Amino acid sequence: MTAALRPAVRERAGGPLLLGVRHHGPGSARAVRATLDRVQPRAVLIEGPPEADALLPLAADEQMRPPVALLAHAVDDPGRAAFWPLAEFSPEWVAIRWALAHEVPVRFVDLPAAHSLAMSEQNEQTEQDDRAGSRPGDAQVIDPIGVLARTAGYDDPERWWEDVVEHRGTGDVPEDPRAPFEVLAEAMTALREAYGDGGHPRDAVREAYMRIQLRAARKEFGDDIAVVCGAWHVPALAARTTVAADRALLKGIPKVRTELTWVPWTHRRLARHSGYGAGIDSPGWYGHLFGAPDRPVERWMTKVAGLLRDEDRFVSSAHVIEAVRLAEALAAMRGRPLPGLTEATDAVRAVMCEGSDVPLALVHDRLVVGETLGEVPDSAPAVPLQRDLTRLQRTLRLKPEAKERELDLDLRKETDSARSRLLHRLGLLGVGWGDPAAGRGSTGTFRESWRLRWEPELFVRIAEAGVWGTTVLSAATARTESDAVSATALADVTALAERCLLADLPDALPVVMRALADRAALDADVGHLADALPALARSLRYGDVRSTDTAALGEVAVGLAERICVGLPPACTGLDADGAAQLHRQVDGVHTAIGLLAGGAVSAQGLRERWAGVLHRLSARDTVAGVIRGRATRLLLDDGRLAEDDAARLMGLALSPGTPPADAAAWIEGFVGGAAGGGMLLVHDERLLGLVDAWLTGVPAEMFTDVLPLLRRTFSVYDPGVRRTLGELVRRGPDPGRALGGAEAAAPGFGAGLDAERADAVVPVLRLLLGADPDSGNGAGRVAGAERVAAG
Repeated sequence: MTAALRPAVRERAGGPLLLGVRHHGPGSARAVRATLDRVQPRAVLIEGPPEADALLPLAADEQMRPPVALLAHAVDDPGRAAFWPLAEFSPEWVAIRWALAHEVPVRFVDLPAAHSLAMSEQNEQTEQDDRAGSRPGDAQVIDPIGVLARTAGYDDPERWWEDVVEHRGTGDVPEDPRAPFEVLAEAMTALREAYGDGGHPRDAVREAYMRIQLRAARKEFGDDIAVVCGAWHVPALAARTTVAADRALLKGIPKVRTELTWVPWTHRRLARHSGYGAGIDSPGWYGHLFGAPDRPVERWMTKVAGLLRDEDRFVSSAHVIEAVRLAEALAAMRGRPLPGLTEATDAVRAVMCEGSDVPLALVHDRLVVGETLGEVPDSAPAVPLQRDLTRLQRTLRLKPEAKERELDLDLRKETDSARSRLLHRLGLLGVGWGDPAAGRGSTGTFRESWRLRWEPELFVRIAEAGVWGTTVLSAATARTESDAVSATALADVTALAERCLLADLPDALPVVMRALADRAALDADVGHLADALPALARSLRYGDVRSTDTAALGEVAVGLAERICVGLPPACTGLDADGAAQLHRQVDGVHTAIGLLAGGAVSAQGLRERWAGVLHRLSARDTVAGVIRGRATRLLLDDGRLAEDDAARLMGLALSPGTPPADAAAWIEGFVGGAAGGGMLLVHDERLLGLVDAWLTGVPAEMFTDVLPLLRRTFSVYDPGVRRTLGELVRRGPDPGRALGGAEAAAPGFGAGLDAERADAVVPVLRLLLGADPDSGNGAGRVAGAERVAAG
């Protein structure tokens, strides 16, 4: 086959020019461009889905900026989709742009997407079956580049490819640019003879279709044709087969109705295996090699230096010069023709990053991989929902970006409120463009923070969501109504109600409310009710923020709270450790929710008092788990419904010698653990700290290892400063001098009364800070006030 292949690759007169390439290979792209410039074929055929032929003219549009991808999806099942990514340095993209610039016909000749999508599900199942029943003699999937690299003595396929292809500078280009394709074709021919289809049985069908398309093009244009395809397929396209044999391979293959369009792609996603199954690990580096007119290493080091300087790292011109020298020295020591990415990375780590991998990770993320997001023209086909989303993105000035970024919204501003509604509606549709994040500033209901990052796969999610409507609003409304009707768990419906209010879907809210009322009436599980109530209570806040009527929602929420007050005490008895921990969290959520309900504009008269009565019962019952009793006591103390003396009495009972140490530790965890301010409560309440200290020192040695995990979990959530203060208080112990002097008795670790001498010591500093004149009345007043503050 090799002898017959050479004229097919080198001589136009002997047949079509077969240019075997590596997808996303800048060296292949340069060679393709040079070959096309020299040969000037009458037509260009490219590996790709032929349904996209009508989309090829868009590649010449000024708005089209790679990386981009052809997206094909099944009309009846948009989730079944495939991408054919193309970067600026992809040989296929270079061939397309060359053909359009020279007004030469260009076509895709691979197996239609209608067949490949239909076969994908069948092939996945077949591959799973093959893996389940594989035998030692079964065919293995091979990596052609890996096999050639190992044959040449390389352990890294990327390094071998760089040395033999990517590092061919302009001075190394042979007189005939077709020579590299001839050598690569011979190598692939040897591989196909040794490995057959290489573990890719579907390739036989694809190659049969490509041969049929090639015959049709030869009838139209003669042999003056250039074919750009993966180098693996060149031997099969050059092989002599009959039309009948090729048609027999295509007989009976499945087919689905498909739609295709151009979508933006990202460098990060070029490493994904999709479409023709090609991926690279360093698209940013390859893009640099393709775009650099000369001295690629020097230009790369300059880029790295600029990035590190932007991150406030000191990198000078001397660093750049030394890094280039080190990269060249490493390449010489390793026997490479030019420094590659490995040498450049090692040099950057040693010279610019001072041996640290932390800034080097930034270089890899921003430059080696890159965060470039392509663009497609407005005239590209798109589903109506995509067009509406694009319109909203422009109106709200929310540009999709591949780089993750934070977005803080003030819901009192109309634009920010509209942005929030859009992101929440997309979330309901399953289009995860943004995720809610913890705000860096205010945590009130008028503030929202989002973490945005646009992924190419979201175009598939949008196509899937297109079945619900033609606009984001109508689609989100229809999807929410459907989810409400189909939801079976009460917590799911309440969460949906909250999201519905956040997304401002007034037409869907009545349907959600009816489903909520139905599920709430039928669900008697207190745990389910407790899980559902917090979301409803949070939702009531959005009535003020988003001008939404939440009266009906408030009535349902109050009804749930009433039922929880009745059913919670019996549910808190006889629990194991896991059940007690879960109910502990639910009690916290219900307490917060009832506070919102009782303080809102809903009809909740007496609800807070009834809930306080429930907490009193929980705190006093010995049959209730210790973690719940402790938490109930703490909630009553925080609300001012339990005197400090009573709280100390309950703690004393819980920590009495007759209580098992594990139960006592659980009570402490509920009282001071996992809650904001738990540590500060012990810092400022000497009696409680004294009780805890006395109990802890009295735990028998044989029981201490059993309670230690609970105590570590309880105190580990405190801030380091709080833990340090508690340790100092316990280490210092009581002040015996004050106790003997008749002063007010103090708990261990605390002094009694006011230390006037220490309070007076800060007065001079306060005078200096306030700039007060002790002789003036105003100044004296300010100082006196400051002195009272210092004394207090």
